[in-house]
Amino acid sequence: MIVKPLEIKAEQKYLLWIRFNDGTSGKVDLSHLAHKGIFSQWEKGDLFLHPYIDKETSAIAWSSELELSPDALYLKLKGKTFEEWKQSTSHATTK
Repeated sequence: MIVKPLEIKAEQKYLLWIRFNDGTSGKVDLSHLAHKGIFSQWEKGDLFLHPYIDKETSAIAWSSELELSPDALYLKLKGKTFEEWKQSTSHATTK
């Protein structure tokens, strides 16, 4: 994928609003990750409310150890699996 996040903000705890370079934007609920493994760090103060886009990797990050793939968030926002996205883009390029 070549999509990159351009803007991000935490709407509330576990809910991010993201805008990508292809015009796609919307809210992504991350509550399914809360309290699990490294994501338990979100519980420290108001860490979740301060995400940023890593300038080198384009990852959505809260610290150098806590980040999410922008591709995974893009697919979640689109409501597609990687396989569904790949198939839809391969049809678009073969027409």
